[in-house]
Amino acid sequence: MSEETVINEGTATAPVDQAQQSDVPKRHLRKTRVGEVVSNKMDKTIVVTVVRRVPHPKFGKIVKRTKKFYAHDPENRCEVGDLVRIQETRPLSRLKRWQLIEVLKH
Repeated sequence: MSEETVINEGTATAPVDQAQQSDVPKRHLRKTRVGEVVSNKMDKTIVVTVVRRVPHPKFGKIVKRTKKFYAHDPENRCEVGDLVRIQETRPLSRLKRWQLIEVLKH
């Protein structure tokens, strides 16, 4: 009898582990960045500049690294100078791999 209860306890814990795994979303978390709009001349596309502060590999001084991202703006609501949040998405065109999430500051 004691062996049966041990087996039953062992099988009871397995579904709990599977339930915990199902709570985790299947899709990977998408990267988000906050940056400034530097161009909105294209239709439904903005260019966002994101500045990172990283230590120099040799000297250790904090330096700024700038990168431009092309983001999808379906409503053409962004203006140059806006602070926006963008999110990674599937490729939408040759250069566009990000989409506009929200405008933080006009």
